[in-house]
Amino acid sequence: MSWRSLFKFELNAIFTNQSILFTVFGGVLIYSFLYPQPYSQQLPRNQQVVVVNLDNSQVSRELERMVEATPQVKLAARASSVDEAKSMMNKGKVQGLLVIPEHFSRDLLLGKSPTLVYAGDAAYFLVYGSVVEGLATAGGTLGAKAKVSRMVMSGDNIALAAKQYSAMNLQMQPVFNPTMGYISYVVPAVFVLILHQTLLIAVALLGGGQNEYHKQGKAGYWLQYPAWKVMLVRGCLFMLLYLPLVMYYFGFSFAYYQISRLASISDLMAVTLPFLLAVIFMGMIIGQLIPRRELATVMVLLSSIPLIFSAGFIWPTSAIPAPITALVQLVPAVPAIHAFLRLNQMGADFSQVVLLWGQLWLQVFAYGGIAMLLILRTKRRQKPSVTSRNEQA
Repeated sequence: MSWRSLFKFELNAIFTNQSILFTVFGGVLIYSFLYPQPYSQQLPRNQQVVVVNLDNSQVSRELERMVEATPQVKLAARASSVDEAKSMMNKGKVQGLLVIPEHFSRDLLLGKSPTLVYAGDAAYFLVYGSVVEGLATAGGTLGAKAKVSRMVMSGDNIALAAKQYSAMNLQMQPVFNPTMGYISYVVPAVFVLILHQTLLIAVALLGGGQNEYHKQGKAGYWLQYPAWKVMLVRGCLFMLLYLPLVMYYFGFSFAYYQISRLASISDLMAVTLPFLLAVIFMGMIIGQLIPRRELATVMVLLSSIPLIFSAGFIWPTSAIPAPITALVQLVPAVPAIHAFLRLNQMGADFSQVVLLWGQLWLQVFAYGGIAMLLILRTKRRQKPSVTSRNEQA
C-alpha cells in the first residue's frame, strides 16, 4: 500500500463525513461571529435601576441626577418601599436598585457616613458589575463634593481642597486591555479553546466512526497500514486543515474585533505547531476508546464549560483548587491559551513562554505514544476477526 493511497483514503474519510466537515468549518466559522456578539459593545451600558428615596431632600435628589448621568445605569423607576423595589427587580423589570436612607442629607452635612444600599442582578456578571460601578461612582462623587464643601467652609483654599479631599489619588492606566472591554479580555482565549474543542471532536469522530464501522463487520483501510503511517498521514491532514483556521482567527477575526496582535508570525507558528499536534493525538486517543462516533461530541462538549472556568483566564488561578489546576494542565488548550495570551495580548518575548511551549511538546510525545499503543492494540483485536470472516467467506 502506497503513501498516495493512504492519503487518498484519509481525505475521503474526512471530506465525506458531514459531521466532521460541519464541526471543523461550520463550528469554527459560526463561533467566530456568534460567540463575540454578547461582548460586541465591550461593556453593558444604561442598565435600568429603581430608586427608593426615603430622604426626599435636595441632596438626595442631586444624587439621583448624578446616578442618571453615569453611563452605566439609568433611573427607570421609583419605588416607595424596599419591598416594592425588590419585587420589580425579581420580576426582571429592572437590573438593580438604589436605596437612599432617611436623614441622608442631614448625616452628610454633619460629617457622618450615611449608608447607601446598592443591589444588582448577580445572575449576569457583566450587568451586576456595571450597576454597582455606576452607583458607586455617583455615591463617591457626591461624597467627595460634600467633603470639599466642608473643607472650604473650614477655611481651606478651594483649589487645594479639590485636590486633597482624599489621602490618595488613583490614576488608572490599562496595560494589556486598552479598551477595558470584554472582547479583548475573553475572546482571544476562547478562540483558542474553540480551535481545541472542534479539532478534538473532528479527530475523535473519525476514530469512533472507524470503530463503529468495524463493529458492523466491515474491514477498514486503516488495518492495512502500519499504525505510525496512519498517525502521520492523519496528523498532517488535520494540521493542514486547521492552519488556515488558526490564521483566520488570529488574523481576520482579531482585526475585525480590534483585538491587539503583538506577537510575530514565527512565534505564533512555533506555539501553534505543538498545540495542534497535541490536540490531534489526544483526539486519536479518544477515538480509539469510544465505541460510537457521537460520543466524541458529547464528551468534548461536556468538558467545555469546566475548561473555561478552570483554565485560569476567566476565574483567577489563585482561586481555583490546586488539584483542579494540576488536572487541567493535561489539556493542550490550557498551556496554549496562556502562551498565546502572553505573546499576542501582552507582548511577551518567546523566552517567557518557553516552559509552556515545552509543556505542549511534552504532550505531543506523550499523547502520540499513547495513541500509537491504542492503535496497535485495536489492530491486534480487529485483524483476527477480519481474517476469520475472510476465511469463512
